[in-house]
Amino acid sequence: MPKNEIRISDIGTKFLVTMKDDSSAVDISGTGATAANKRIIFKKPSGSTMDKAASFNTDGTDGKLYYTTVSGDLDEDGIWKMQAKIIISDQTFHSDIHTFKVHRNL
Repeated sequence: MPKNEIRISDIGTKFLVTMKDDSSAVDISGTGATAANKRIIFKKPSGSTMDKAASFNTDGTDGKLYYTTVSGDLDEDGIWKMQAKIIISDQTFHSDIHTFKVHRNL
């Protein structure tokens, strides 16, 4: 199995994003347990987007959110972008934008 390669139709790939203020992780544990408060947005190479409910990687004190792919998520090869979004009270915060490559299969 290729190391660290993401491929079209992969299921179970975990995308982990850390919410930061400068270089320090932000405690996001007080945001509530609802999926609407924690999201990861993916932008496909075609420009369309997927908005997915994210989960705390631990308890949120480390600032980490993740999403694990399901069937149909990774449906385009090329360069993708992702960004976490979290709502705390009436404020909305976004993570840095990260890029990753999805490779073709045979």
